[in-house]
Amino acid sequence: MNIYQEIVKLQRSGSSGAVATIVNSRGSIPSFQSAKMLIRDDGSIAGTIGGGCVEAEVWQAAREVIAQEKPRTLTFDLNQDPKYDTGLVCGGTLEIFIEPVLPVPLLYIFGAGHVAVELFKVARNAGFDCIVIDDREAYANAERFPNAIQVIARDFDEAVKELAPSESSYIVIATRGHRDDMRVLRWAVQTPARYIGMVGSKRKAITVFRELTREGLKADLLKPDLFDRVHSPVGLDIGAVTPEEIAVSIVAEMIAVRRRAERALPHMSWFHSGKHAATTAESAASDEPHSAPAEK
Repeated sequence: MNIYQEIVKLQRSGSSGAVATIVNSRGSIPSFQSAKMLIRDDGSIAGTIGGGCVEAEVWQAAREVIAQEKPRTLTFDLNQDPKYDTGLVCGGTLEIFIEPVLPVPLLYIFGAGHVAVELFKVARNAGFDCIVIDDREAYANAERFPNAIQVIARDFDEAVKELAPSESSYIVIATRGHRDDMRVLRWAVQTPARYIGMVGSKRKAITVFRELTREGLKADLLKPDLFDRVHSPVGLDIGAVTPEEIAVSIVAEMIAVRRRAERALPHMSWFHSGKHAATTAESAASDEPHSAPAEK
């Protein structure tokens, strides 16, 4: 089995995994230095680093690496610990490096206006694959979005029926109007997407959130907590004004989510603070402009 082919296959499928490699050894070990084992997110494996208790511990550690998306190194002293005396080893020490294998992040950009064009450029440079959706053929085309995985020129409600975001997907809503934003956001919050952002002012976010919450409560479909992970206004608060700057702020926030940044970030989103539950009509009437105005 070609372990590298299996890694590529895993990434193309949109799944996650971890690769364990023997990076250092001394004495007798159950395999050889540079031996590799791929652990998929479903628990299955490809390749081997020798089997036995060592491999079992590495498998368990790999599951944690997949969940945390951070590498780690394990050291085994096979001379000292009798539990590794399984007949596969006869002494020695080895060091095993376990690194996460992550799918290429896929960004769905709804809207194909000025901000979307710049967002596409920055996201591509940051390693995101992109799918662009807009209901205007004059905007949603390969000339404006070269090298996109797909450019869809279709009504938003029809387009989303063919889309299936995974837990490694990102969604940014940058359409030209509140109505389309609501249509897309209604669908987006019910997907497992890792990141959902919506361009616009705080007033717009409050308006859309309230209307969708009313709809959901009436239809028993959408619950308020579905909006807790929505970033709106979208992007990090860096004072961005131009479409180019706004794109940088959005991608910076996506990178923070992708890399699981642990330190506090200057989020623009009011959803995360829980303040939406206590937002009054007075605050809804105020318009705190965001760096990203409604897209055109």
